[in-house]
Amino acid sequence: MTITTHVLDTARGRPAAGIPITLDFKGPAGWERRGSGATDADGRLRTLVAQAEGAPPLAAGVYRITFDTGAYFAAQKVEGFYPEVTVVFEVRDASAHYHVPLLVSPYGYSTYRGS
Repeated sequence: MTITTHVLDTARGRPAAGIPITLDFKGPAGWERRGSGATDADGRLRTLVAQAEGAPPLAAGVYRITFDTGAYFAAQKVEGFYPEVTVVFEVRDASAHYHVPLLVSPYGYSTYRGS
């Protein structure tokens, strides 16, 4: 299974570079970190899930991606309303690819399951 994401800044009409992102898995003891990074110049985070040696493999279950939109808008010198956006989703097929894009502006956002 792979999980990917990208972010587009709809107010600027371009990819949102430099957004810090984390990926967590909901385990029996609570949320467990499974990946992190920041979007590249194309608004993509191609290395969201880096399987470290000894780390548990990605599995079916509930995941959350947190986008640090506050840091992004501060870097743009733009006042935003949402300091972060958290998307919680369920993986049912551990062999599938899951793409979770984010469309963001200073006062709104939307997401969907991409391909």
